[in-house]
Amino acid sequence: MRVLSLIGLLFLIFSCGGNASKKPEKQLTIDQLYKKYPDSVPIMIQHGNLMFERYDFDKSLHDGAKAYRIQPWNTEARFLYANALNNRAERTASDVMSAQQHFKFVINKQPKNLAALVAIATTYAQQGDNEKAFYYSNEALRINKKYRDAYILKGSIYLSLGNTKLAKSSYQTAIDQDPDFFEAYVKLGLMYQAEQDPLCIEYFITASQIRPNNIEVLYNLAYAYQEFDKIPEAQQTYREMLKKDPSFTPPLFQLGWIKQNMESDIDSAVFFYNKTLQKEPRYVEAWHNLGMINEMKGEKYKAIQYYRKALKYNPDFKDSDDAIRRLSK
Repeated sequence: MRVLSLIGLLFLIFSCGGNASKKPEKQLTIDQLYKKYPDSVPIMIQHGNLMFERYDFDKSLHDGAKAYRIQPWNTEARFLYANALNNRAERTASDVMSAQQHFKFVINKQPKNLAALVAIATTYAQQGDNEKAFYYSNEALRINKKYRDAYILKGSIYLSLGNTKLAKSSYQTAIDQDPDFFEAYVKLGLMYQAEQDPLCIEYFITASQIRPNNIEVLYNLAYAYQEFDKIPEAQQTYREMLKKDPSFTPPLFQLGWIKQNMESDIDSAVFFYNKTLQKEPRYVEAWHNLGMINEMKGEKYKAIQYYRKALKYNPDFKDSDDAIRRLSK
């Protein structure tokens, strides 16, 4: 379901009245239009959809609720409101039920609305009614067998049921429909990684090519390299991450871990752990590993001090607690 295009909106706004010879106004962005015409329902809906795409569900909900209040018969307004309501992290069971009723209204008016069919299927999945969730997902695929989001939902349901074989098949089919679908590559990468299958690297590589500045997927890729003994590739990827986001500390820690455990370069390991702690003093594992290094060197007192630092920030960190008990005997 689509809202009026920006060009169409501009035509509607500027074609009413005025001097024909008047110099046309500069084309405005949707954000600018939203500020200029705050009570225009088509603009409100388009802005709400933009906020939804940016994962700003609160702003999307605000737009959807206002548009729905003004035009309760408008299926686009009602769908936006329900979709934003159901995607908020703090949604309640009541929110899910309310969204479900709105999606039913939309489907009653537009039985072939694919987005609404998958959306209502999502509400049933959230309620644990997988039979109805599959029914509506399959109904969307009956109308359009290439509808990506239906496969994504089915994959999520299969994953929640522990059926990774069918989950992988569904996510792969989603990629077949949309080769640039970032989230599906990440999901498949994580599933293969959990199975200790190096195929995960290929999915993380593709995901990182689609969104080269996404730090999380770069970390997944680097850690997969590390797990499968591709150490130079892991180190290079961690360094690339630090160039993109110097404040992100896990790459520094992992570079230290590699130096300590894979290359036996203790001085470099200490350097990276200290750099980690300069940026994030609460990095418990870095304190603990410095303790291990000092314990290995026979520096019992210094080791205990590092282990105590780890416990200061996480009193339940068992490895450091066990180390102190061992060294205190």
